[in-house]
Amino acid sequence: MKQLSSLVYILPFLLVLAACNTGRQYQRPEIVLQSSFDSLGRSGSLADSSSTAFTAEADTAGIAAIPWNQFFADSSLAGLISNALVYNHDLLVAIKRIDIAGQQLRQAKLLNVPSVNLGVSGQINRPSDNSLNGLSTQTFLQKSHVENYNAQVGISWEADIWGKLRARKEVALLNYLQTREAANAIRTQLVSDIAQGYYNLLMLDKQLEVARRNLALNDSFLTATRLLKDAGNLTSLAVQQAEAQKQGTALLIPALEQDILLQENALQLLAGQLPGKAQRSVTLTQLEIPEVLATGVPVAMVGRRPDVRAEEIALKVANKRVGIAQAAMYPSLNITAAAGLETFKASNWFNIPGSLFGLATGSLLQPVFQKRELRTAYEVAKLEREQAVIRFRQSVLIAGTEVSDALVQGSKLKEQQELASQQTNTLRVAVSNAQQLFRSDMAGYLEVITAQTNALQAELNLASIQRGRLSAMVELYRALGGGWK
Repeated sequence: MKQLSSLVYILPFLLVLAACNTGRQYQRPEIVLQSSFDSLGRSGSLADSSSTAFTAEADTAGIAAIPWNQFFADSSLAGLISNALVYNHDLLVAIKRIDIAGQQLRQAKLLNVPSVNLGVSGQINRPSDNSLNGLSTQTFLQKSHVENYNAQVGISWEADIWGKLRARKEVALLNYLQTREAANAIRTQLVSDIAQGYYNLLMLDKQLEVARRNLALNDSFLTATRLLKDAGNLTSLAVQQAEAQKQGTALLIPALEQDILLQENALQLLAGQLPGKAQRSVTLTQLEIPEVLATGVPVAMVGRRPDVRAEEIALKVANKRVGIAQAAMYPSLNITAAAGLETFKASNWFNIPGSLFGLATGSLLQPVFQKRELRTAYEVAKLEREQAVIRFRQSVLIAGTEVSDALVQGSKLKEQQELASQQTNTLRVAVSNAQQLFRSDMAGYLEVITAQTNALQAELNLASIQRGRLSAMVELYRALGGGWK
Protein backbone atom coordinates (compact mmCIF):
# COMPACT_ATOMS: atom_id res chain seq x y z
CA MET A 1 0.00 0.00 0.00
CA LYS A 2 2.87 2.36 0.73
CA GLN A 3 4.29 1.80 -2.77
CA LEU A 4 0.89 2.45 -4.34
CA SER A 5 0.53 5.63 -2.32
CA SER A 6 3.93 6.85 -3.53
CA LEU A 7 2.93 6.17 -7.13
CA VAL A 8 -0.23 8.21 -6.67
CA TYR A 9 1.88 11.20 -5.60
CA ILE A 10 4.47 10.76 -8.35
CA LEU A 11 2.04 10.28 -11.25
CA PRO A 12 0.59 13.84 -11.27
CA PHE A 13 4.14 15.22 -11.16
CA LEU A 14 5.08 13.19 -14.23
CA LEU A 15 1.97 14.32 -16.08
CA VAL A 16 2.87 17.94 -15.42
CA LEU A 17 6.37 17.35 -16.75
CA ALA A 18 4.96 15.64 -19.82
CA ALA A 19 3.03 18.78 -20.63
CA CYS A 20 6.21 20.87 -20.61
CA ASN A 21 7.44 19.90 -24.06
CA THR A 22 10.55 21.53 -25.39
CA GLY A 23 10.93 23.13 -28.77
CA ARG A 24 8.78 25.74 -30.42
CA GLN A 25 5.82 25.23 -32.68
CA TYR A 26 6.54 25.51 -36.38
CA GLN A 27 5.70 28.83 -37.97
CA ARG A 28 6.12 29.31 -41.68
CA PRO A 29 8.78 31.97 -42.38
CA GLU A 30 7.49 35.16 -43.89
CA ILE A 31 7.80 34.85 -47.64
CA VAL A 32 7.03 37.89 -49.77
CA LEU A 33 5.49 37.39 -53.19
CA GLN A 34 3.96 39.74 -55.67
CA SER A 35 0.20 39.76 -55.93
CA SER A 36 0.18 38.38 -59.48
CA PHE A 37 2.56 36.97 -62.06
CA ASP A 38 1.80 39.88 -64.36
CA SER A 39 3.99 42.07 -62.17
CA LEU A 40 6.92 39.68 -62.23
CA GLY A 41 9.93 40.68 -64.22
CA ARG A 42 11.23 44.19 -64.73
CA SER A 43 8.69 45.92 -62.49
CA GLY A 44 10.34 44.75 -59.31
CA SER A 45 11.78 41.88 -57.37
CA LEU A 46 9.93 39.13 -55.59
CA ALA A 47 10.30 41.08 -52.38
CA ASP A 48 9.59 44.68 -53.25
CA SER A 49 7.43 46.99 -51.15
CA SER A 50 4.35 46.56 -53.35
CA SER A 51 4.26 42.83 -52.81
CA THR A 52 1.88 40.86 -50.65
CA ALA A 53 3.00 38.50 -47.91
CA PHE A 54 2.93 34.77 -48.64
CA THR A 55 0.17 32.93 -46.81
CA ALA A 56 -1.35 29.46 -46.98
CA GLU A 57 -4.62 30.71 -48.44
CA ALA A 58 -6.08 28.55 -51.19
CA ASP A 59 -6.39 30.12 -54.60
CA THR A 60 -6.60 29.24 -58.26
CA ALA A 61 -3.57 27.45 -59.65
CA GLY A 62 -4.27 28.20 -63.32
CA ILE A 63 -2.99 25.63 -65.80
CA ALA A 64 -1.06 23.86 -63.03
CA ALA A 65 -4.35 22.39 -61.78
CA ILE A 66 -4.92 20.63 -65.13
CA PRO A 67 -3.88 16.94 -65.06
CA TRP A 68 -1.03 16.22 -67.46
CA ASN A 69 -3.13 13.83 -69.59
CA GLN A 70 -5.53 16.71 -70.27
CA PHE A 71 -2.89 19.37 -70.74
CA PHE A 72 -1.08 17.24 -73.35
CA ALA A 73 -3.77 16.10 -75.78
CA ASP A 74 -1.36 14.45 -78.26
CA SER A 75 -1.91 10.68 -77.93
CA SER A 76 1.70 9.78 -78.80
CA LEU A 77 3.08 12.20 -76.23
CA ALA A 78 0.57 10.98 -73.64
CA GLY A 79 1.69 7.40 -74.31
CA LEU A 80 5.34 8.29 -73.75
CA ILE A 81 4.50 10.06 -70.50
CA SER A 82 2.37 7.15 -69.29
CA ASN A 83 5.20 4.69 -69.90
CA ALA A 84 7.70 6.99 -68.19
CA LEU A 85 5.54 7.31 -65.08
CA VAL A 86 5.46 3.52 -64.81
CA TYR A 87 8.92 2.44 -65.95
CA ASN A 88 11.30 5.38 -65.43
CA HIS A 89 14.08 4.14 -63.17
CA ASP A 90 14.68 7.40 -61.31
CA LEU A 91 11.00 7.45 -60.39
CA LEU A 92 11.06 3.78 -59.37
CA VAL A 93 13.97 4.50 -57.04
CA ALA A 94 12.05 7.43 -55.55
CA ILE A 95 9.05 5.16 -54.95
CA LYS A 96 11.30 2.71 -53.11
CA ARG A 97 12.45 5.60 -50.92
CA ILE A 98 8.79 6.18 -50.07
CA ASP A 99 8.47 2.51 -49.09
CA ILE A 100 11.57 2.76 -46.90
CA ALA A 101 10.27 5.90 -45.20
CA GLY A 102 6.93 4.13 -44.69
CA GLN A 103 8.65 1.26 -42.85
CA GLN A 104 10.53 3.75 -40.68
CA LEU A 105 7.27 5.53 -39.92
CA ARG A 106 5.65 2.27 -38.81
CA GLN A 107 8.55 1.73 -36.42
CA ALA A 108 8.41 5.29 -35.09
CA LYS A 109 4.72 4.94 -34.21
CA LEU A 110 5.74 2.41 -31.54
CA LEU A 111 8.40 4.55 -29.86
CA ASN A 112 6.27 5.21 -26.77
CA VAL A 113 5.34 1.54 -26.37
CA PRO A 114 7.33 -0.49 -23.81
CA SER A 115 9.98 -2.87 -25.12
CA VAL A 116 9.42 -6.51 -24.13
CA ASN A 117 12.15 -9.18 -24.07
CA LEU A 118 11.95 -12.87 -23.26
CA GLY A 119 15.03 -14.62 -21.94
CA VAL A 120 15.89 -18.19 -20.91
CA SER A 121 19.30 -19.08 -19.48
CA GLY A 122 21.11 -21.82 -17.64
CA GLN A 123 24.43 -21.42 -15.83
CA ILE A 124 26.89 -23.63 -14.02
CA ASN A 125 29.68 -22.03 -11.97
CA ARG A 126 32.55 -24.07 -10.57
CA PRO A 127 34.52 -21.85 -8.18
CA SER A 128 38.03 -22.61 -6.94
CA ASP A 129 38.19 -24.88 -3.92
CA ASN A 130 40.54 -22.38 -2.27
CA SER A 131 38.28 -19.39 -2.84
CA LEU A 132 35.68 -18.04 -0.49
CA ASN A 133 32.96 -18.88 -3.00
CA GLY A 134 34.27 -22.41 -3.34
CA LEU A 135 34.39 -22.88 0.42
CA SER A 136 30.87 -21.50 0.84
CA THR A 137 29.55 -23.78 -1.90
CA GLN A 138 31.06 -26.83 -0.29
CA THR A 139 29.80 -25.82 3.15
CA PHE A 140 26.19 -24.91 2.34
CA LEU A 141 25.40 -26.95 -0.77
CA GLN A 142 27.79 -29.88 -0.32
CA LYS A 143 28.59 -29.44 -4.03
CA SER A 144 31.60 -28.21 -5.97
CA HIS A 145 29.54 -26.15 -8.36
CA VAL A 146 26.52 -23.85 -8.44
CA GLU A 147 23.71 -24.11 -10.95
CA ASN A 148 21.27 -21.36 -11.87
CA TYR A 149 18.27 -21.56 -14.22
CA ASN A 150 16.32 -18.51 -15.27
CA ALA A 151 13.30 -17.79 -17.50
CA GLN A 152 12.02 -14.23 -17.47
CA VAL A 153 10.07 -11.54 -19.27
CA GLY A 154 11.62 -8.06 -19.16
CA ILE A 155 9.91 -4.77 -19.89
CA SER A 156 11.53 -1.35 -20.34
CA TRP A 157 9.79 1.95 -21.00
CA GLU A 158 10.91 5.56 -21.30
CA ALA A 159 8.42 8.19 -20.21
CA ASP A 160 8.05 10.88 -22.86
CA ILE A 161 8.41 13.71 -20.36
CA TRP A 162 9.65 16.37 -22.76
CA GLY A 163 7.90 15.25 -25.92
CA LYS A 164 11.12 13.87 -27.38
CA LEU A 165 9.57 10.59 -28.53
CA ARG A 166 6.55 12.31 -29.99
CA ALA A 167 8.86 14.66 -31.89
CA ARG A 168 10.77 11.69 -33.29
CA LYS A 169 7.49 10.18 -34.50
CA GLU A 170 6.58 13.46 -36.14
CA VAL A 171 9.99 13.60 -37.81
CA ALA A 172 9.42 10.10 -39.22
CA LEU A 173 6.04 11.21 -40.59
CA LEU A 174 7.57 14.35 -42.11
CA ASN A 175 10.37 12.32 -43.69
CA TYR A 176 7.74 10.07 -45.25
CA LEU A 177 5.84 13.06 -46.62
CA GLN A 178 9.08 14.55 -47.92
CA THR A 179 9.88 11.40 -49.91
CA ARG A 180 6.41 11.60 -51.47
CA GLU A 181 7.01 15.21 -52.47
CA ALA A 182 10.42 14.26 -53.86
CA ALA A 183 8.75 11.60 -56.01
CA ASN A 184 6.18 14.16 -57.18
CA ALA A 185 9.00 16.53 -58.09
CA ILE A 186 10.55 13.77 -60.20
CA ARG A 187 7.19 13.17 -61.87
CA THR A 188 6.84 16.87 -62.68
CA GLN A 189 10.33 17.06 -64.15
CA LEU A 190 9.84 13.79 -66.01
CA VAL A 191 6.63 14.97 -67.66
CA SER A 192 8.39 18.20 -68.63
CA ASP A 193 11.46 16.40 -70.02
CA ILE A 194 9.33 13.99 -72.08
CA ALA A 195 7.24 16.83 -73.53
CA GLN A 196 10.31 18.94 -74.27
CA GLY A 197 11.99 16.00 -75.98
CA TYR A 198 8.88 15.17 -77.99
CA TYR A 199 8.50 18.75 -79.23
CA ASN A 200 12.18 18.81 -80.09
CA LEU A 201 11.63 15.64 -82.12
CA LEU A 202 8.78 17.32 -84.02
CA MET A 203 11.08 20.27 -84.73
CA LEU A 204 13.75 17.96 -86.11
CA ASP A 205 11.14 16.26 -88.30
CA LYS A 206 10.08 19.63 -89.65
CA GLN A 207 13.66 20.73 -90.27
CA LEU A 208 14.37 17.45 -92.07
CA GLU A 209 11.32 18.04 -94.27
CA VAL A 210 12.55 21.58 -95.03
CA ALA A 211 16.05 20.32 -95.84
CA ARG A 212 14.77 17.64 -98.22
CA ARG A 213 12.44 20.08 -99.97
CA ASN A 214 15.24 22.59 -100.39
CA LEU A 215 17.56 19.85 -101.63
CA ALA A 216 15.07 19.16 -104.43
CA LEU A 217 15.04 22.90 -105.27
CA ASN A 218 18.84 22.97 -105.26
CA ASP A 219 18.92 19.95 -107.55
CA SER A 220 16.55 21.61 -110.01
CA PHE A 221 18.67 24.77 -109.99
CA LEU A 222 21.86 22.75 -110.49
CA THR A 223 20.31 21.01 -113.49
CA ALA A 224 19.33 24.39 -114.93
CA THR A 225 22.83 25.81 -114.48
CA ARG A 226 24.39 22.80 -116.20
CA LEU A 227 22.07 23.20 -119.17
CA LEU A 228 22.90 26.90 -119.39
CA LYS A 229 26.63 26.11 -119.15
CA ASP A 230 26.33 23.57 -121.94
CA ALA A 231 24.59 26.28 -124.00
CA GLY A 232 27.46 28.65 -123.25
CA ASN A 233 25.41 31.06 -121.17
CA LEU A 234 27.09 30.30 -117.81
CA THR A 235 30.60 29.49 -116.69
CA SER A 236 31.73 26.46 -114.77
CA LEU A 237 31.93 28.68 -111.68
CA ALA A 238 28.15 28.99 -111.62
CA VAL A 239 27.80 25.20 -111.79
CA GLN A 240 30.31 24.79 -108.97
CA GLN A 241 28.45 27.31 -106.79
CA ALA A 242 25.17 25.49 -107.39
CA GLU A 243 26.81 22.15 -106.61
CA ALA A 244 28.29 23.54 -103.38
CA GLN A 245 24.89 24.88 -102.35
CA LYS A 246 23.28 21.48 -102.97
CA GLN A 247 26.03 19.72 -101.06
CA GLY A 248 25.59 22.08 -98.10
CA THR A 249 21.87 21.34 -97.99
CA ALA A 250 22.50 17.60 -98.41
CA LEU A 251 24.87 17.75 -95.45
CA LEU A 252 22.00 18.82 -93.21
CA ILE A 253 20.02 15.66 -93.89
CA PRO A 254 22.25 13.01 -92.23
CA ALA A 255 22.95 15.42 -89.37
CA LEU A 256 19.21 15.89 -88.75
CA GLU A 257 18.56 12.17 -89.12
CA GLN A 258 21.23 11.52 -86.53
CA ASP A 259 19.67 14.04 -84.13
CA ILE A 260 16.25 12.44 -84.65
CA LEU A 261 17.55 8.96 -83.79
CA LEU A 262 19.38 10.26 -80.72
CA GLN A 263 16.30 12.16 -79.55
CA GLU A 264 14.14 9.07 -79.99
CA ASN A 265 16.62 7.08 -77.91
CA ALA A 266 16.60 9.77 -75.23
CA LEU A 267 12.80 9.67 -75.06
CA GLN A 268 12.76 5.89 -74.82
CA LEU A 269 15.36 6.02 -72.06
CA LEU A 270 13.21 8.45 -70.07
CA ALA A 271 10.26 6.11 -70.62
CA GLY A 272 12.29 3.18 -69.30
CA GLN A 273 12.34 1.45 -72.68
CA LEU A 274 15.02 0.08 -74.97
CA PRO A 275 16.17 2.31 -77.86
CA GLY A 276 13.59 2.47 -80.60
CA LYS A 277 11.33 4.63 -82.72
CA ALA A 278 9.06 7.15 -81.03
CA GLN A 279 5.62 7.48 -82.55
CA ARG A 280 4.28 10.88 -83.61
CA SER A 281 0.61 11.74 -83.96
CA VAL A 282 0.99 15.28 -85.31
CA THR A 283 3.49 17.52 -87.02
CA LEU A 284 5.01 20.64 -85.57
CA THR A 285 2.81 22.97 -87.61
CA GLN A 286 -0.36 21.12 -86.56
CA LEU A 287 0.15 21.91 -82.89
CA GLU A 288 -1.70 24.93 -81.58
CA ILE A 289 -0.52 26.98 -78.64
CA PRO A 290 -3.28 28.67 -76.61
CA GLU A 291 -3.19 32.43 -76.83
CA VAL A 292 -3.81 32.72 -73.08
CA LEU A 293 -2.38 30.41 -70.40
CA ALA A 294 -3.88 31.02 -66.96
CA THR A 295 -1.09 31.29 -64.39
CA GLY A 296 -3.15 31.67 -61.24
CA VAL A 297 -1.48 33.54 -58.39
CA PRO A 298 1.97 33.11 -56.80
CA VAL A 299 0.47 31.82 -53.54
CA ALA A 300 -1.07 28.84 -55.32
CA MET A 301 2.14 28.19 -57.24
CA VAL A 302 4.16 27.89 -54.03
CA GLY A 303 1.58 25.53 -52.57
CA ARG A 304 1.56 23.26 -55.64
CA ARG A 305 5.22 22.87 -56.48
CA PRO A 306 6.49 19.61 -54.97
CA ASP A 307 10.06 20.88 -54.66
CA VAL A 308 8.92 23.91 -52.64
CA ARG A 309 6.70 21.75 -50.43
CA ALA A 310 9.60 19.35 -49.89
CA GLU A 311 11.81 22.23 -48.72
CA GLU A 312 9.13 23.36 -46.29
CA ILE A 313 8.82 19.85 -44.91
CA ALA A 314 12.61 19.79 -44.50
CA LEU A 315 12.27 23.01 -42.50
CA LYS A 316 9.64 21.38 -40.26
CA VAL A 317 11.98 18.43 -39.71
CA ALA A 318 14.82 20.77 -38.77
CA ASN A 319 12.52 22.55 -36.32
CA LYS A 320 11.55 19.26 -34.67
CA ARG A 321 15.19 18.22 -34.38
CA VAL A 322 15.92 21.36 -32.41
CA GLY A 323 13.34 20.24 -29.85
CA ILE A 324 14.78 16.73 -29.79
CA ALA A 325 18.30 18.06 -29.21
CA GLN A 326 17.03 20.33 -26.45
CA ALA A 327 15.14 17.48 -24.76
CA ALA A 328 18.32 15.38 -24.75
CA MET A 329 19.79 17.82 -22.20
CA TYR A 330 16.95 17.27 -19.72
CA PRO A 331 16.32 14.33 -17.36
CA SER A 332 14.98 11.09 -18.78
CA LEU A 333 12.75 8.76 -16.80
CA ASN A 334 13.13 5.04 -17.49
CA ILE A 335 11.16 2.22 -15.92
CA THR A 336 12.23 -1.40 -16.16
CA ALA A 337 10.59 -4.51 -14.79
CA ALA A 338 11.21 -8.24 -14.97
CA ALA A 339 9.40 -11.34 -13.74
CA GLY A 340 9.86 -15.05 -14.22
CA LEU A 341 11.18 -18.26 -12.76
CA GLU A 342 14.62 -18.78 -11.20
CA THR A 343 16.16 -21.67 -9.30
CA PHE A 344 19.49 -23.29 -8.56
CA LYS A 345 18.07 -26.76 -9.20
CA ALA A 346 16.75 -27.77 -12.58
CA SER A 347 14.14 -30.00 -10.93
CA ASN A 348 12.64 -26.97 -9.18
CA TRP A 349 12.65 -24.67 -12.23
CA PHE A 350 8.90 -24.78 -12.72
CA ASN A 351 8.02 -25.12 -9.06
CA ILE A 352 5.41 -22.39 -8.65
CA PRO A 353 5.22 -20.21 -6.61
CA GLY A 354 8.53 -21.16 -5.09
CA SER A 355 10.60 -20.25 -8.17
CA LEU A 356 8.75 -17.04 -8.99
CA PHE A 357 10.66 -13.75 -8.85
CA GLY A 358 10.02 -10.16 -9.89
CA LEU A 359 11.72 -6.78 -9.84
CA ALA A 360 10.93 -3.21 -10.88
CA THR A 361 13.27 -0.27 -11.26
CA GLY A 362 12.68 3.39 -11.94
CA SER A 363 15.56 5.69 -12.84
CA LEU A 364 15.81 9.41 -13.50
CA LEU A 365 18.96 10.28 -15.42
CA GLN A 366 20.16 13.86 -15.79
CA PRO A 367 23.17 14.44 -18.07
CA VAL A 368 25.72 16.58 -16.24
CA PHE A 369 28.95 16.63 -18.21
CA GLN A 370 29.10 15.09 -21.68
CA LYS A 371 32.11 17.01 -23.07
CA ARG A 372 29.66 19.57 -24.54
CA GLU A 373 28.23 16.97 -26.93
CA LEU A 374 24.61 17.75 -26.07
CA ARG A 375 25.06 21.53 -26.18
CA THR A 376 26.89 21.27 -29.51
CA ALA A 377 24.15 19.06 -30.94
CA TYR A 378 21.55 21.63 -29.84
CA GLU A 379 23.39 24.61 -31.33
CA VAL A 380 24.06 22.71 -34.56
CA ALA A 381 20.36 21.82 -34.80
CA LYS A 382 19.43 25.50 -34.50
CA LEU A 383 21.91 26.44 -37.21
CA GLU A 384 20.57 23.69 -39.46
CA ARG A 385 17.08 25.09 -38.91
CA GLU A 386 18.33 28.49 -40.07
CA GLN A 387 19.84 26.80 -43.14
CA ALA A 388 16.48 25.16 -43.85
CA VAL A 389 14.76 28.55 -43.68
CA ILE A 390 17.21 29.92 -46.24
CA ARG A 391 16.73 26.93 -48.54
CA PHE A 392 12.95 27.25 -48.32
CA ARG A 393 13.06 30.92 -49.19
CA GLN A 394 15.48 30.19 -52.02
CA SER A 395 13.15 27.53 -53.43
CA VAL A 396 10.29 30.04 -53.48
CA LEU A 397 12.54 32.60 -55.15
CA ILE A 398 13.65 30.08 -57.79
CA ALA A 399 10.06 29.02 -58.42
CA GLY A 400 8.92 32.60 -58.99
CA THR A 401 11.89 33.29 -61.24
CA GLU A 402 11.20 30.20 -63.35
CA VAL A 403 7.59 31.29 -63.85
CA SER A 404 8.75 34.78 -64.83
CA ASP A 405 11.31 33.35 -67.26
CA ALA A 406 8.69 31.10 -68.89
CA LEU A 407 6.28 34.01 -69.26
CA VAL A 408 8.95 36.20 -70.81
CA GLN A 409 10.03 33.44 -73.19
CA GLY A 410 6.46 32.68 -74.21
CA SER A 411 5.70 36.33 -74.90
CA LYS A 412 8.88 37.16 -76.79
CA LEU A 413 8.96 33.91 -78.76
CA LYS A 414 5.44 34.64 -79.95
CA GLU A 415 6.67 37.97 -81.30
CA GLN A 416 9.65 36.23 -82.89
CA GLN A 417 7.41 33.62 -84.51
CA GLU A 418 5.24 36.29 -86.09
CA LEU A 419 8.31 38.04 -87.50
CA ALA A 420 9.93 34.78 -88.57
CA SER A 421 6.74 33.74 -90.38
CA GLN A 422 6.70 37.04 -92.25
CA GLN A 423 10.38 36.64 -93.11
CA THR A 424 9.83 33.07 -94.35
CA ASN A 425 6.93 34.10 -96.56
CA THR A 426 8.94 37.00 -97.96
CA LEU A 427 11.91 34.77 -98.75
CA ARG A 428 9.72 32.14 -100.41
CA VAL A 429 8.41 34.81 -102.73
CA ALA A 430 12.00 36.01 -103.25
CA VAL A 431 13.10 32.50 -104.27
CA SER A 432 10.24 32.25 -106.78
CA ASN A 433 11.01 35.69 -108.19
CA ALA A 434 14.75 34.98 -108.38
CA GLN A 435 14.11 31.75 -110.29
CA GLN A 436 11.78 33.48 -112.74
CA LEU A 437 14.23 36.36 -113.28
CA PHE A 438 17.07 33.87 -113.68
CA ARG A 439 15.18 31.98 -116.37
CA SER A 440 14.45 35.35 -118.04
CA ASP A 441 18.15 36.24 -117.86
CA MET A 442 17.30 39.19 -115.62
CA ALA A 443 19.05 37.88 -112.47
CA GLY A 444 22.35 36.13 -111.87
CA TYR A 445 22.86 32.69 -110.39
CA LEU A 446 24.25 34.20 -107.18
CA GLU A 447 20.94 35.91 -106.51
CA VAL A 448 19.11 32.59 -106.81
CA ILE A 449 21.62 30.87 -104.53
CA THR A 450 21.39 33.66 -101.98
CA ALA A 451 17.59 33.63 -102.01
CA GLN A 452 17.44 29.84 -101.61
CA THR A 453 20.03 29.83 -98.82
CA ASN A 454 18.24 32.59 -96.92
CA ALA A 455 14.88 30.84 -97.33
CA LEU A 456 16.33 27.58 -96.02
CA GLN A 457 17.79 29.26 -92.92
CA ALA A 458 14.55 31.17 -92.33
CA GLU A 459 12.45 27.98 -92.42
CA LEU A 460 14.86 26.15 -90.12
CA ASN A 461 14.78 29.11 -87.73
CA LEU A 462 10.99 29.26 -87.81
CA ALA A 463 10.76 25.60 -86.82
CA SER A 464 13.18 26.27 -83.94
CA ILE A 465 11.09 29.21 -82.72
CA GLN A 466 7.89 27.16 -82.90
CA ARG A 467 9.52 24.49 -80.79
CA GLY A 468 10.74 27.22 -78.41
CA ARG A 469 7.16 28.43 -77.88
CA LEU A 470 6.04 24.90 -77.10
CA SER A 471 8.96 24.48 -74.71
CA ALA A 472 8.06 27.74 -72.97
CA MET A 473 4.50 26.47 -72.55
CA VAL A 474 5.77 23.23 -71.00
CA GLU A 475 8.18 25.11 -68.76
CA LEU A 476 5.40 27.40 -67.56
CA TYR A 477 3.25 24.37 -66.77
CA ARG A 478 6.09 22.79 -64.77
CA ALA A 479 7.13 26.04 -63.06
CA LEU A 480 3.58 26.61 -61.84
CA GLY A 481 3.58 23.15 -60.23
CA GLY A 482 1.75 21.14 -62.89
CA GLY A 483 2.52 17.64 -64.09
CA TRP A 484 2.64 15.53 -60.94
CA LYS A 485 -0.94 14.33 -61.17
